[in-house]
Amino acid sequence: MDASLWSTFSALLGALVGGGISYALNRQQFANQLKLAQEQHRTEFMAETTARHFLSHKGFTDRSFETLRQHLGGFDDDELRKILVRAGAMRIYREDGSEWWRLLSRMEEFIERKELDRITREI
Repeated sequence: MDASLWSTFSALLGALVGGGISYALNRQQFANQLKLAQEQHRTEFMAETTARHFLSHKGFTDRSFETLRQHLGGFDDDELRKILVRAGAMRIYREDGSEWWRLLSRMEEFIERKELDRITREI
């Protein structure tokens, strides 16, 4: 092979190896920074996880704000609402004026249940 071809291949190989090492190091650094942020804000992360747990229960698509406030103590009402929004929930007001929360990811399940209830009432 030609000497210029060898130098091109060696430069390309060096760039690939250097890029791969740089990518791996940046990925590891990002993972460490994410872990540090989670440790610094552990209370909020755990509160979001707990809120998702309560809102993901098989039997209930909705949870009242009072129930969530009771189980997620230590937060004022507005702070708890922010945690619920970060967890992926949306607020619903019922006819009696009470505040309920539901995960956005469970909207299809809620609509299906509502449709089944409607069909059942018609029969």
